[in-house]
Amino acid sequence: MNRYSISFVLPMYNELESIEDSVEEISIIGNSISKDYEVIIADDGSTDGSAEISDRLARINSHVKVVHLLSNTKFGGALRAGLKAATKELIIYTDSDLPVSFLDIKKSLLLIDEADIVTATSIIKKGENRRRRIISKVYNLLVQSLFKMDIKDANSGYKIYRKSVLEGMELKSESPFIDVEIFLKAKKNGARIVEYPLVFRLRRQGSSKISRMSVILKTFLDMLRCKFSR
Repeated sequence: MNRYSISFVLPMYNELESIEDSVEEISIIGNSISKDYEVIIADDGSTDGSAEISDRLARINSHVKVVHLLSNTKFGGALRAGLKAATKELIIYTDSDLPVSFLDIKKSLLLIDEADIVTATSIIKKGENRRRRIISKVYNLLVQSLFKMDIKDANSGYKIYRKSVLEGMELKSESPFIDVEIFLKAKKNGARIVEYPLVFRLRRQGSSKISRMSVILKTFLDMLRCKFSR
């Protein structure tokens, strides 16, 4: 397990209640699975004080780095900035409330030996309201139909990338559609993508920002741009 250096990338927007606990847990995980790791918090223009907490964490923990965006990009811009700042062999992206257990991180890392990207597929929709389940289902059906992509859960909040797969990749999406954009460009370059079935942990603090109407609209516009500019 210590064979790889690892960058943990956490896109963050207004996670005052969860970011400190998440970084503490990731630091424990990082020390357990790698001799060389970093934690990159990509702050998407937070306004609730979580950006200041992140800066404090970086001052007291040399493994932590913070990338600040001046305004909220609706997720994609923050993920792009975090991926760009990552310096290690493997990049583990996870939502900033850390919905993945240590055990699942260890198990899914084993798959990277035979793949370039490992992406989680949620097998039980715990804690999601009916509106969010419908949005997720419709979105994945659109992605599968428009782009002939067979990944079941394109926007799951946990992925492992080989850094080499992302090098030279020009990403344009500023919404959650960035996940699909990465898959499409990686597959075009011959990357191997495998899915890892996962039961995501329930959010312990705060609330998800991903189902805001402004995020949904931007995702749809990015999807259309990608479809008709190919």
